[in-house]
Order: sequence, then C-alpha cells, then structure tokens
Amino acid sequence: MKVAAIQMVSAIEREANLARAHALLAEAAAQGAELAVLPEYFCMMGARDTDKLGLRETAGAGTVQSFLADAAREFGMWIVGGTLPLETEDDTHVFNSSLVYAPDGACVARYDKIHLFYFDNGRERYDERRVIAPGGQPVCFALPSRDGHRWRVGLSVCYDLRFPELYRALARDGAELLLVPSAFTRTTGAAHWEVLLRARAIENLAWVVAPAQGGTHENGRQTWGQSMVVDPWGTVVAQRAAEEAVVLFDIDAQQLDRARAQLPALSHCVL
Repeated sequence: MKVAAIQMVSAIEREANLARAHALLAEAAAQGAELAVLPEYFCMMGARDTDKLGLRETAGAGTVQSFLADAAREFGMWIVGGTLPLETEDDTHVFNSSLVYAPDGACVARYDKIHLFYFDNGRERYDERRVIAPGGQPVCFALPSRDGHRWRVGLSVCYDLRFPELYRALARDGAELLLVPSAFTRTTGAAHWEVLLRARAIENLAWVVAPAQGGTHENGRQTWGQSMVVDPWGTVVAQRAAEEAVVLFDIDAQQLDRARAQLPALSHCVL
C-alpha cells in the first residue's frame, strides 16, 4: 500500500492552509497513494494558542471536516486529517483531534490527543493544557487496501510519541501501522524526533508514518519537519528534511509479517 506523509508549513489563515493541503493531497493521489496523512495543526498555526477556540468545530460538522470528506471522495483516497480543534463541554478548551476519512467521504475514526505538550527551557515555553483538553482512549481502525490486506492502523499525535505505553496498547489491539502526525518544535525535534519514531517502530515491529510541520511559520514558530516513513525493523525508508513535501513509500504487509516471525517479541511481553 502506497502511503503519503504530507509535510506542511501551516500559516495563520485556515483557508490558505486548506488550499495548500488540497494541492498536496492532489499530488499524493496523482502518485498513487492509497492513504495520505496530514500533519498536526494542518488547518491552522494560530498567532496565539487561543486562536484554536475560534475555529473549533462540532464533531460531524464544520469547514475542515467538510474539506476532508470532500477531498477523500474527490481523490478516492483514505485521508487522516492530522489534527483539528473539536469542541469540548466548556468554551475555554478544545480537543486536538485526528479524524480518518474513507474514500467514500465517511468519517470512520476519531482520536483525541491524550498527552499534552509542556516544554520550558527558559527561552521557549509551550503549554498545550491552556487550551486543549486531553483525550482518554487509544484508537485503531481497519483499512482494507487495494491489494487485499486489511491493515490495522493505530492513531497518535505528536507528544504522544514520548509515551511507549500508548503504542504498546495499540499493538495489543493489533496495530500494524502507526500514524504520528506532528508539529515537533525545532529544539525537541533535533534532539529526539527520529530516535523516538524508530524506537516505536522497533518496539512494536510496526510500520510508522509520521507527517510533520516543517519550517518557519507565519506566527514565528519553528518546527522540525523531517516527515518520514519507518519500517518494522526501525529503518527510515523515506523522509524529507523541511518545507512542504509529499513523502511517499509503498509499505509491505509481508515485510511486517517476516519481521514479526523472525523476532516474535510482541508474543514475549510479560508486563
């Protein structure tokens, strides 16, 4: 199954971001992708954290959700909408949600980011807890590919990557492919992005597809990029350092089966 990790440098205005996302999805579809995954915050990188509140949508209705459904139908492609802000029970927080759309435009899965980023090194400070409410449930979904394999796909977002217990829960639920749409900062990405992605692939003997924000944004934020695909042995098989890109790779279910047969570590877990 050919997958596309879509790298963006999202701006402040939602409509401009959706236009760029559409162009990149069209490029992925033209190159034969069955699954395209957009990065975290693909639809907006606000001037302030609280800008997310003004663009929050009700689950099942909204500009960004309509865009994703329409694009999935237009391109006949599975699309994972990195993340978008969905409403919570109060007006001061949103869920940072990853939505999955089938080629017929139906939304088939939703994952609300569980782990919320906090970082303060004296020069940079981020605290997602100010405006984002945490999710509480790991999510997998089934994706029947054109070659007849029925992929079990596990969802995660960005800072989740630092918590291996989430990915082990996804593996226990049968996940063969792990998605990690992200917006890693340049500081933390340079230090930890690749090694964490490779570790999650190795630990769970799973394919990993990680689309990222990658560049200097209109709001001044700098993100690391290096969108990549990692195979079940932990080898980076495709990547792009920075700026807009469509990172493509044809992932192989048989390669996954061979890795798990040769090293059946998942069956050896005792904790």
